[in-house]
Amino acid sequence: MEQGRAEGFDGFVAARWSTLFHLACLLVGGDRHRAEDLLQEAMVKLWFAWPRIGEEAPEPYVRKVLARAAARSARRRWWGERPVEQLPDRAEVDDVSAAVAERTRLESALAQLPSAQRAAVVLRYYQDLPDRQVAEALGCPVGTARSHASRGVARLRRILGDVIEPVG
Repeated sequence: MEQGRAEGFDGFVAARWSTLFHLACLLVGGDRHRAEDLLQEAMVKLWFAWPRIGEEAPEPYVRKVLARAAARSARRRWWGERPVEQLPDRAEVDDVSAAVAERTRLESALAQLPSAQRAAVVLRYYQDLPDRQVAEALGCPVGTARSHASRGVARLRRILGDVIEPVG
C-alpha cells in the first residue's frame, strides 16, 4: 500500500511541479527561492494528506495550501532587498523579447499587491479558477474573493499605467 501511495504522489509531483512552481512564484511576487520553499512546504502537507485526497483532487488542495502559506509568510517576514557579494553588471541588453519584458513588468507589479489581492488575481486570472474555487483556496467567502480580485486588478492597472476605456 505504501508503494502505491508513493508512486501516485511521485507521479503527481512529476507531472505538476513546474506549473505549481510558477503559481508559487506568482503568489510570492517572483522570488524563486521563496517559491521553492513554499512549494516544498505544500508538497510535505500533500504527502501527509495523500491517502485522503490523492485520488480525488490533489491540485486544488495544493493551491489552497500555497495561497494560505504565501499569505502567512507575507505577514510574517520582510522579503525586501538582500545583500550580495558583487553587484551585477548593468550591460545593455537589446535582444530581450517584448514578451519577456512584459511578463517581468507584470510580475513586478504583482509583487506590489497585498498578498490576498495577489493570490486572488493569480488564482482567478492565471489559474483561471472560478470565484468559488478562489474563495475556497483563500479560505474566505466568494464575495471577499471577488473583491480581492477586483481591487487587485484595479491596482495592477494603476501600477502598470494601463487605462482601459469602458465599453459602451
